[in-house]
Amino acid sequence: MLLSLSIRDVVLIDRLEAIFRPGLCALTGETGAGKSILLEALGLAAGERADRGLVRSGSEEARVTATFDLPDDHPARAELDEAGITVEPGEPVILRRRLTTDGRSQAWVNDQPASVGLLKTLGEALVEVHGQHDGRGLMDPKTHRGLLDSFARNDAERLAVREAWKSLSEARDRVASLEEAQRNANSEEEWLRAALEELDDLSPVAGEEPALAEERKFLQHAENALGELQAAAEALQADGGLSERLGSALRTLERVSEQIGQGEEGAAGEARTALTRATGALDRALIEFAEAEDALADAAGTFEVEPGRLNKVEERLFALRAAARKHNVAIDALVPLKADLADRLDAIENAEGRLDEARKALSAAQAAYDRAASALTKSREKAGDALAKAIMAELPPLKLDKARVRVAVETADDFAGPNGRDRVQFEIATNPGAPFGALDRIASGGELSRFALAIKVCLSVDEDGLVLIFDEVDQGVGGAVADAVGKRLSALAKTGQTLVVTHSPQVAARADHHWKIEKIDDGKGGVRTTLTELSGSERREEVARMLSGENVTDAARAQAEQLMGLAS
Repeated sequence: MLLSLSIRDVVLIDRLEAIFRPGLCALTGETGAGKSILLEALGLAAGERADRGLVRSGSEEARVTATFDLPDDHPARAELDEAGITVEPGEPVILRRRLTTDGRSQAWVNDQPASVGLLKTLGEALVEVHGQHDGRGLMDPKTHRGLLDSFARNDAERLAVREAWKSLSEARDRVASLEEAQRNANSEEEWLRAALEELDDLSPVAGEEPALAEERKFLQHAENALGELQAAAEALQADGGLSERLGSALRTLERVSEQIGQGEEGAAGEARTALTRATGALDRALIEFAEAEDALADAAGTFEVEPGRLNKVEERLFALRAAARKHNVAIDALVPLKADLADRLDAIENAEGRLDEARKALSAAQAAYDRAASALTKSREKAGDALAKAIMAELPPLKLDKARVRVAVETADDFAGPNGRDRVQFEIATNPGAPFGALDRIASGGELSRFALAIKVCLSVDEDGLVLIFDEVDQGVGGAVADAVGKRLSALAKTGQTLVVTHSPQVAARADHHWKIEKIDDGKGGVRTTLTELSGSERREEVARMLSGENVTDAARAQAEQLMGLAS
């Protein structure tokens, strides 16, 4: 629902604030008062093409803000989410547009910058205008299929078609992929076999590169290390060997100890104590020296490597790195690459069988789609007949009793897609014997608006929060026809909000809310357009003016009261 409209410096409007309500809202005023300006301003906020001529003379820019109250599941909120614009649940949606005299335009949604394209998309989901020269809404055949589906309530059939189309598309892609693979099979098979044979010979193992690199580093230094250790061992054996000299010294001390006997007092005792200390030290030195020789021998043993081992390690490491470079992968990725190449080769070798299976699956998917699409077509054809019948029943009171309406459902494989195989168009023939044709090509201005009204009355069950605007739908009619127009507009407004720009007192009398548009002197030698909400006697006076003209009579006031009383 449109909550409010704020306009600044648009043509004759310098400043205007309007608060709207649900139900039927009538906008009246003398010809030229600025009703079309009001609609153009709303169109500007809803993303319509910006004409710099809309900027009020003497102003540098025009600004329009339209505020809408929408249910949380309204399609416009999904569009906002997709565009990355945050609007909290329950929060109104505010469309704002700025237009400068040089034609530049800026747009915002809830004070967040937005593209004019997004504004237009939102506008199409929020507002539908029906007028003599307006090409939106029902005048766009692309909307007709969706409108018919809403009337048909065929959600289950449409869901089945979407799912069948998805399966069909996947099956087609599978067949196309296998056929393409088969066309390229000969050259690819030869390459795959050669590449797989190389990898089989190489037999890469996950994680072996760092181990090889570490071993290579060790082997590169092993020869030098072994030489150094051998030199250390030779140094220990030089000049008869330290071990032999220590042993000789120890035996000498032992002989001296035996020669001085076992005495423990006097000079003999002191000598024995000193000899015992010396003997113990030499004994320990011999033990430590023996351990050092053993450890040195063990260390040297660790550096005794297999002859040619370094060459083998380097050849393996370099071969792995070369294979990785060739296939443009990491060395550890050679293992899964080998498996992938094997799978691809297997796919080529068994391509014919897999292609046969894929073609059978495609045939089954096509049959399933055909069944689902045919069921959807039948639901549309049935609903189309019912909708045409309902619309025809609305035409006589609107002075369109000679017209015929049909909902054309054209089915062709060329139209096939996730929404079925149908193209839908609402068509009319205004006179007996005349051919059917598109709404905007067959009907005149006044007829077009009334046709749109009749169709919208029949489709009004599922308006989904759309604000309907009818611009002079009552043009060229009066009396009973105008009253019929008013009744249908009133019925249409029961399910939402309908705005009507009207010159008909019968229509204005049925409105739930009434605004008057008029031009007044701006006090600066010019004029400006104002919008005033009417109620009570003011509203009666305006309906009387519409009945009698400039000079309002008591009889007109009485007739206005009667019209308003009948309407209520």
